[in-house]
Amino acid sequence: MTTDTRKRNPGTGKAVKGKKEDSGSTDITGGENRSFDAEAATWDSEPGRVKLADDVAQAIRGMVSLTPEMDVLDFGCGTGLLTLHLQPLVRSITGVDSSQGMLAVFDGKIRKQGITNARTRFADLNKGDMPDGRYDLVISSMTFHHIRDIPHLLKMMAGVLRPSGQIAVIDLDPDGGKFHSSNAGVFHFGFERSVMKDLLEAEGFVSVRDRTAAIMQRPSPSGEARDFPVFIMTGRKPE
Repeated sequence: MTTDTRKRNPGTGKAVKGKKEDSGSTDITGGENRSFDAEAATWDSEPGRVKLADDVAQAIRGMVSLTPEMDVLDFGCGTGLLTLHLQPLVRSITGVDSSQGMLAVFDGKIRKQGITNARTRFADLNKGDMPDGRYDLVISSMTFHHIRDIPHLLKMMAGVLRPSGQIAVIDLDPDGGKFHSSNAGVFHFGFERSVMKDLLEAEGFVSVRDRTAAIMQRPSPSGEARDFPVFIMTGRKPE
């Protein structure tokens, strides 16, 4: 396999492409993955993640009219922190992730709580997987910066949306590469909102709008708290 020498993107929303092996499948992650399986068991123990899920759920409810007739897909669902906020408000919700460890934790919550309208699906992002079915809303929170090929991912999401279905992307404003303690598996240092809007509109989404969904705090190397704004951007697939 040819070594991939691409540079991380500083926040334009467009990945810098390097060389990769032509395997006949689409690799939208760039072949460099953080070990989320190893973090799954303790993922929910960080208060900042729990608060972010709360804030993002509130932002989604403020921008999308959730109804009991809706089928929802959460792409990059992790342990279901956000998914389970929305689950009581919709007909069904499917959590998709490439980490079996994260999905195992989520499945445990579903069984323990006796939830009947939520399910999990494994998706191999290296192959560009997307579950079967059609959805009224596709959401993705804090996942896009781990995906190299954003236009391809948006095309996949549009493909599973019903006509007039909506998309909600939640991710970081440009962070200068300072949000994560390690940038392994990070292909975008946040996104300029204007660039993300252009990407959604290029895929055919209309009525694209955004707002700040949350402010996450992370300590700097000197111990001082740094603020990292997180945006939500929604759009609608034409009929």
